[in-house]
Amino acid sequence: MVDRSKILDAVNAALETAPERKFCESVDITVNLRNIDMAQPKNRIDETILLPHGTGSTNKIAVLGKGDITTQAKAAGVDLILSPEEIERLGGEPREARRTANEYRFFLADTAVMPQVGRWLGPRLGPRGKMPMPIPPGTDIAPIIQRLRNSVRMRTRDKKVFHTRVGSTEMSREDLAENIEAVIKRIESVLESGAMNIRSVYVKTTMGPAVRLI
Repeated sequence: MVDRSKILDAVNAALETAPERKFCESVDITVNLRNIDMAQPKNRIDETILLPHGTGSTNKIAVLGKGDITTQAKAAGVDLILSPEEIERLGGEPREARRTANEYRFFLADTAVMPQVGRWLGPRLGPRGKMPMPIPPGTDIAPIIQRLRNSVRMRTRDKKVFHTRVGSTEMSREDLAENIEAVIKRIESVLESGAMNIRSVYVKTTMGPAVRLI
């Protein structure tokens, strides 16, 4: 596991070398893997990681279904609620469905509508790694939504290089370092050889140069 002080040094370097901007940029890490066959599905990473200090912005969440799940979704202030009828309608509007798939970070769906989701929205959500989390009847979705608001999704598919957001330039450097530490620790925990499967990790702002951490 990389030392927190080393992470903080990389964060400092990335922020200090980034050109000054008049807008808030995201802070990302790029991870390069090694000595692992990504053609094997078992070696691929598909993880949702809760960042200790959030992403620096609020993830947009959509809830699909009817009845109790939509009542809870409204109370939790989710950004989009789709009824079964709207799911089917959206399936016939490819452009709108594509925009929805791109705009919302996480999707939750009542288990009863999952077949409809698969049929009508699967072609848009599946390739983006955004198929909804199935929610059984009676589940309290408030804590799930709260957790997802501050989470990131990592999905490697068959590539050895991937990146994920770890915060924003408006966050403190200590908070960014703690977020990065949480992500690296999670990645190491799911890799067959842990840290030995990580070739390098870089930290950068949206428009700034990459700074090597590992």
